[in-house]
Amino acid sequence: MTTSLRYATRMASIKASDIRELLKVTEQPEMISFAGGLPAPELFPLQRIEKIAARVIREQGMQALQYSTTEGYTPLREKIARRMNGKFGVSMTAANILITGGSQQGLDLTGKLFLDEGDVVLCESPTYLGAIQAFTTYRPKFVEVQTDEFGMDPDHLRKLLQTVPKIKLIYVVPDFQNPTGRCWSLERREQLVRLADEFGVAVVEDHPYGDLRFESDPVPTVLSLDREGRVIHLGTFSKTFCPGYRIGWVAGEQEVITKYVLLKQATDLQTSTVVQRELDLYLNEYDLDKDIEGIVDVYRKRRDVMIETLREEMPEEVRFSKPAGGLFAWVQLPDHLNARDLLERSLKQMVAFVPGGSCFPNGGHENTMRLNFSNMDEARIREGVRRLGQVIREALAVGAGRL
Repeated sequence: MTTSLRYATRMASIKASDIRELLKVTEQPEMISFAGGLPAPELFPLQRIEKIAARVIREQGMQALQYSTTEGYTPLREKIARRMNGKFGVSMTAANILITGGSQQGLDLTGKLFLDEGDVVLCESPTYLGAIQAFTTYRPKFVEVQTDEFGMDPDHLRKLLQTVPKIKLIYVVPDFQNPTGRCWSLERREQLVRLADEFGVAVVEDHPYGDLRFESDPVPTVLSLDREGRVIHLGTFSKTFCPGYRIGWVAGEQEVITKYVLLKQATDLQTSTVVQRELDLYLNEYDLDKDIEGIVDVYRKRRDVMIETLREEMPEEVRFSKPAGGLFAWVQLPDHLNARDLLERSLKQMVAFVPGGSCFPNGGHENTMRLNFSNMDEARIREGVRRLGQVIREALAVGAGRL
């Protein structure tokens, strides 16, 4: 049945996420999935959560099932502020924190707050697909900043800030970036803050993976380097606790947070009171940092297995990264190979991955792919990479006329 409904013009630019569509396929139990950025479900603290959930209903039931403030449950906001102060060396209070439905809602609210049609978002090249989707709703123009293993090229960033009109945001994922796994150097972070101050542009620091560090010392967050109140920091418990809780936060100057609150009021009134209180009680009763240490140990081993198997199974023409943290490895194929075509062949071998071209807002770079290593056990990682290597070797052989 067709309809004559007249949709908003913005709907013409909204497309399905490659990742979300792939997740439908990867629900098949026999599929080896390197596609989604999914945590390992066997690490979820199920028994603890069962006890916590029962206590919240038993001890706080009437309050937990009632409406609450848009800003979020105050004790949880206070805990988030204290964690940030301890880890980042900032001076946050609950007034600087807004609880959101995951950091993805923080991205959407950011677009709603800052972007008019035709405004410019400067971003890494490549960048997080979910941010592209969230901002695209508000019809901006994306301009990709040249990016290497240390972060944005400051000379190119300066040139763009000098020459491109209507720049509203600089969006970055400095720690173990999705999709490449890169971690910015301290120097690049300092240069970013200086340039943002010089040109009066807001910086959005997306920080979902910062606690998932496998080696070397932490690098100061962009937020901790901010002296002018230009940096808006997005955090989440999805990668370090449970993504199904959908608890994230926006941190920034109180004046900015107040504006976010107004927008969230019109969006969903509030994030679930029940899950906020459950998470707050969990943080009271258990050591989340100890939990994270266990998660990091597992993911480090899985990263090592993936990199080792990539070295064994990939043709010499294929290049790949060894991330120092996070959830992803980035693979670059020879220029003439298209990862979207390879995905069709790979799915027939029951292996899924994300084509990297979807992470470049202005297109191109179809010879790249993102591989997740957190969600599969080590045996399945080895087998999946072996199958993927065979698919790539066969594609190269066809290109060379050998098949």
